[in-house]
Amino acid sequence: MCEDNHGGLGRRALFVTGAAAALTLGSVSFASAAEGSRESRTVRGTLPPGSPDFVYVPVEVPAGVREIKVAYTYDRPSVPAGTTGNALDIGVFDERGTELGGRGFRGWSGGARTEFFLRADDATPGYLPGPVREGIWHIALGPYTVAPQGLAYEITITLTYGEPGEEAARPVYPPERAKGRGRAWYRGDCHLHSWHSDGRRTPAEIGALARAAGLDFINSSEHNTHSAHAHWADVAGDDLLVMLGEEITTRNGHVVALGTDPGTFVDWRYRARDNRFGRFARQIRRAGGLVVPAHPHATCVGCNWKFGFNEADAVEVWNGPYTPDDEVTLADWDSMLVASVRDGRDGRDWLPAMGSSDAHRDPDAVGSPQTVVLADDLTREAIQEGIRAGRSYIAESARVELSFRALGGRGEHAGIGGRLRVDRDTPVTVRLEVTGAPRCTVRFVTDQGVLHTSAPLPVSGSGVVEWRTTPSYAAYVRAELRHEAAAGPLPGALAAFTNPIFLGHRTG
Repeated sequence: MCEDNHGGLGRRALFVTGAAAALTLGSVSFASAAEGSRESRTVRGTLPPGSPDFVYVPVEVPAGVREIKVAYTYDRPSVPAGTTGNALDIGVFDERGTELGGRGFRGWSGGARTEFFLRADDATPGYLPGPVREGIWHIALGPYTVAPQGLAYEITITLTYGEPGEEAARPVYPPERAKGRGRAWYRGDCHLHSWHSDGRRTPAEIGALARAAGLDFINSSEHNTHSAHAHWADVAGDDLLVMLGEEITTRNGHVVALGTDPGTFVDWRYRARDNRFGRFARQIRRAGGLVVPAHPHATCVGCNWKFGFNEADAVEVWNGPYTPDDEVTLADWDSMLVASVRDGRDGRDWLPAMGSSDAHRDPDAVGSPQTVVLADDLTREAIQEGIRAGRSYIAESARVELSFRALGGRGEHAGIGGRLRVDRDTPVTVRLEVTGAPRCTVRFVTDQGVLHTSAPLPVSGSGVVEWRTTPSYAAYVRAELRHEAAAGPLPGALAAFTNPIFLGHRTG
């Protein structure tokens, strides 16, 4: 085993593109060796606070390599309360390079693993199998947070020499259609993690939990890798549509690519100031996917959404167990609805809401919450069209079912995501029918705020709540079902909420 010491930031080159900076360290060299032999190199260094987002370690890979394996460690010194400690992510790019867009991308595990391998027929989950070709590879380090003492790391690269062996079989992807029930309400969870990123469940385990939760569709959304795409075909079936995507985890927020073409990789190595998000949002759409900012007000480092919503097709308003940051996101989303009916726009530009579990491991509950979508069939395209149109509501579980409509006096009617086209002063009846929500309170929320609150539903969980208004009084109405508040004036946690129904004719 040979060793190399990068020192502090010695033997380095700083490459800057726009506002993005990446540090490239000195190369690690290997020479050709006999078939069946194994060679290792260990490099050590320390990254100071303020390091670039990505640090690349070039590795000169000779011809005749069967497998590359990388293991790494880094120190975690004690830090004062309120000070971030060390967190170092890792991935790898092959001889095609590290250019933004991911042509050379071969895998990313973030901070979920301490080692990984790649060879022609297999790879660690999160990484892509394929030949280990001759050329300059790059180990990608992501110093997510760096303690005041700096981040000391050690990387060991091991090459195994020999014939590459047979490549992995051509990937088989899940079908874009399940059996379905024609035009109906379909339940789904579009934000899930398996062991292909930082989850602890296999795709098969997630599929079983999705079926147990009463789901009709799910979406694969691993952090910064599409390696799971080829591992879902056996999970899908007539009763479960599996869509493919990614959670693009930037330093300025996370976005779910929902239902992209199989094998689509979306790069994450940019910040809001780099003015590149639009490029990758367009890539998601070209690949047939939807752009859905995830947990925009989450408090984890790098989770708060800073790219704006002009490129979004929907927004994840409820993520996992309902918490105060979801309440903030709900209020922020409602403010966007108000803006969409202001200045004559009359709801033209509104952004639909979604909810997903973001489940990683036990005890995270797959399907809590879930998005319930009115779609023409159980297909990728139909589900996406229903989400994009806002024909959906979010429920904490399959136990909650609801019907929400607005009715005019002459037979006019509209459902969730629709528009009741009546004159401004026409009386309108808003009607919510619900089951599975015992002791929950119903609130009708409009552009003027909460204008109606019901008494708690009976312990059976079923009930009907009606309210009368006019389009001049309420430009839209949406419904919230909330559990009884524990104490004080604060509203209880959500059991369900709907996208809005708009009232009145469009203006302008």
